Amino acid sequence: MLGIAKKFFGSSNDRKVKDFMGRVQKINALEAKYAALSDGELRMMTDAFRDRIAQGENLDKILNDAFAVAREASKRVLGQRQYDVQLTGGMILHDGGIAEMRTGEGKTLVAVAPVYLNALLGKGVHVITVNDYLARRDAEWMGRVYRFLGLEVGVIVNGLSQGQRQAAYAADITYGTNNEFGFDYLRDNLVYDRREMVQRPHHFAIVDEVDSILIDEARTPLIISGPTEDRSELYVTVDAIIKELIQDKATFDLDEKQRQALLTEEGSERIEQIMEERGLFAPDTTGLYDAANITLVHHINQALRANTLYVKDKDYIIRAGEIMLIDEFTGRMMQGRRLSEGLHQAIEAKEGVKIQPENQTLASVTIQNYFRLYEKLSGMTGTAATEAQEFLDIYKMDVLEVPTHRPIQRIDHDDEIFRTAAEKNRAIAAQIAECHVRGQPILVGTVSIEKSETLSELLQTYEYEVRIKTLKPQHAHLEAEARSEDPKVRAAAKKAYHALKDDDFDIEIRTGRGIPHSVLNARQHEQEAYIVADAGLPGAVTIATNMAGRGTDIQLGGNLEMRMQKWRLDQRNMAVEVTPEMESAQEAEFKADIAVQKEKALAAGGLFVLGTERHESRRIDNQLRGRTGRQGDPGTSKFFLSCEDDLLRIFAGDRLDAIMRNFGVAEGEAISHPWLNRAVETAQKRVEQRNYDIRKNLLKYDDVVNDQRKAVFEQRQEFMDAEDLSELVAEFRNDVISDLVEKHMPPKAYAEQWDIEGLDEKVRHTLGLELPLAEWAAEEGVSNEEIEERIVAAADARAAERLELVGQTQTRNLEKQFLLQMVDMQWREHLVHLDHLRGVIGLRGYGQRDPLNEYKTEAFNLFETLLYELRHNVTRWLMTVEFRFEAPPPMELPEFQEIHLNPGTGENEMTNPSAQLPEGQLQGEDRARLPVDALPVGWERTPRNADCPCGSGRKFKHCHGALV
Repeated sequence: MLGIAKKFFGSSNDRKVKDFMGRVQKINALEAKYAALSDGELRMMTDAFRDRIAQGENLDKILNDAFAVAREASKRVLGQRQYDVQLTGGMILHDGGIAEMRTGEGKTLVAVAPVYLNALLGKGVHVITVNDYLARRDAEWMGRVYRFLGLEVGVIVNGLSQGQRQAAYAADITYGTNNEFGFDYLRDNLVYDRREMVQRPHHFAIVDEVDSILIDEARTPLIISGPTEDRSELYVTVDAIIKELIQDKATFDLDEKQRQALLTEEGSERIEQIMEERGLFAPDTTGLYDAANITLVHHINQALRANTLYVKDKDYIIRAGEIMLIDEFTGRMMQGRRLSEGLHQAIEAKEGVKIQPENQTLASVTIQNYFRLYEKLSGMTGTAATEAQEFLDIYKMDVLEVPTHRPIQRIDHDDEIFRTAAEKNRAIAAQIAECHVRGQPILVGTVSIEKSETLSELLQTYEYEVRIKTLKPQHAHLEAEARSEDPKVRAAAKKAYHALKDDDFDIEIRTGRGIPHSVLNARQHEQEAYIVADAGLPGAVTIATNMAGRGTDIQLGGNLEMRMQKWRLDQRNMAVEVTPEMESAQEAEFKADIAVQKEKALAAGGLFVLGTERHESRRIDNQLRGRTGRQGDPGTSKFFLSCEDDLLRIFAGDRLDAIMRNFGVAEGEAISHPWLNRAVETAQKRVEQRNYDIRKNLLKYDDVVNDQRKAVFEQRQEFMDAEDLSELVAEFRNDVISDLVEKHMPPKAYAEQWDIEGLDEKVRHTLGLELPLAEWAAEEGVSNEEIEERIVAAADARAAERLELVGQTQTRNLEKQFLLQMVDMQWREHLVHLDHLRGVIGLRGYGQRDPLNEYKTEAFNLFETLLYELRHNVTRWLMTVEFRFEAPPPMELPEFQEIHLNPGTGENEMTNPSAQLPEGQLQGEDRARLPVDALPVGWERTPRNADCPCGSGRKFKHCHGALV
């Protein structure tokens, strides 16, 4: 019934997209109106829209006009006109949804209209990309349209100064990566002056490759950390022991599904014996699991994980003597990213590179909770439907699939499954050779650097014999008809083609050794754009990890933009001055060549995408497959698998291998069937669900911390904004006194039960007061409330004395600085406690208690402790810290210069006006920074709060008596 209803009424996605398409027709109707405007008149529309918003109109009211203006500006500036489906995608983004659009549909241009519309509010729009290259490129490329319309554009990349960041965030539109935005948010909450903050409130963000950033990146939080003590020797020692231990597989259990490695009972006994023999246990301990050896156990577990779970050239590479992590979803190096809790140091010890000190968390936030700060969040990608439920649950964003501008002509073949990896690799090489000889460009996707390089080595010496079939002239028209815009013509051509026999083809046998190819992985990430730009040339062979094509389209025949960019670079390197005429001529030459090359590639069948393994996530497979068939071009995709691949080996390898043996599949043969495709997809769904559960569980725990984080960060900003915190400090002081009295003199206790000695010690330690508490307590009928009032009065009097001593301005500054520093210190300790709690709270499950609820309770108690200690520490600092005011050493002045102070003005009068003041001697507002010896006779005895003798009208401590 559901299928019949969908057939007649369309799916929910179809109905929503249809509504947007209806609005596109209204935008199209405005095209002629805005096309008739001059550039200046078109630019003035921005001010007109802002006036309408100021008068109370919302963005939806002006959407049609704003989108029409943005499209007209794109036509004039970029020479590109948004298709109807691109405007549809733009409306989805404006509504706070996710637009799923196929590769090659122009997602970069899709964002222009909604970015322009939302930037009119003046609250800032953030466009988040996956790397700095794309942030710079898009800010420059699309920024031309925004600047044409009178908007400012900024870009946030690594290495900017604070002033540059502030300027970029102050712009109407800001481009950058998710890491830069997230870390700037954390850094803003570590500064001590509001003027040092760079970000504005989070208004609207569009996330490019939204699945990569909000799903794949969300498994690890963003952390700002500082170094702790160096334990390099211990890491090296433990690593050597573990390397020796794991030679025997019986000493540890490896669970690749859960990514866990644990010592067996035999392994624990062996390592305990080794540790004892080498004297590595803490003093007065005899066992590995004694409390004093808990750090040692942690190092052993991390070294075991590093040596068994983390593989070089798959999970990380060594670059310039550093361990660089590899993103499993994109294949890129993660610059500056390190594993936490000593795991990164364990890998460094394993590989023998310099071990960096461990880090302590100063501030952290998960990707989920950072992006949920935005009032409105949207995104675009080619692959989001498989994670639609997670986007809805976590981010409240609907995924809508936008139809392609032209019909898809890609052919997706069933997977071919071989018994061994060696058989699979030979079949892959044969397929690559066939495509190369036929002139069909082929993109080969691998899951790791190691496997891409293994395949590259095979191709360098591969010997092949290929049968090339080409249509005879009388049937050549079928190729063109198969690419027709008319679906009936295409269907008839394909039917006629399948009816052909071998006699209708010319067959040629070609042999050769070695296949020229390009390899794209994390080692060649600098050349990524250029390698991908050439991947559509006839006969091109490109082997890539999962980073294939991000940000650069694989265009059949070649990429004009990248070829022009490379040509300009070559001319610059040869010191040739490029004129507009030279550039136009070269562009025309490239266009003609690309057109010829594209026809050759189309005749060979378009881009062939070959996957060498299925990834754990269907999205990554779809991203690879989506590289072909762009904008209605023909294309083919196929995956070659083996029972030794990680996914099949872990989830179904033994069963598949048994099936293939039972059916008598010979060496080199493959099995292929839609049922097998569905079986592999089912395995992928299980892994995706497990990963989703991990992320969801991580978020549940972080939500507990997030509430506390927001409270602390908001309180911090209030402290920074406040000019006077004396009331809060006084409140802290009274609360501390109340806490002390309540603890040592409980309300319902008898006077004989009071702990006066303990209270006296705490009052001296915390408040710096020597009070006759014992005498007060001995008074007949005295109550604890009365004693508390006397302590408060004494503390207030001491605070007033210290205010008089230090001065009001400096006291207020000290209070603010102490509060901010203590908040940061307490928050760091709190994060460490929460990390430790998170590591052990799961054990509560054995007692039939929900670990999450237990964590919430314990985290709340820890937060209460944080607030308690904050009050006590701030009060103790402000009441007991000693202030010493020392005069600076006498300043040696040049012989030729004499300084006189005008008693009437207090200004410096110089005997030699042309001479420079000595270093450290200042004029104007800083004239008071004089050594005591330089003051006129008698001035040095002036009371600090008295008027300055110079007659300036200011107090002496703020004028000539100011502290240096």
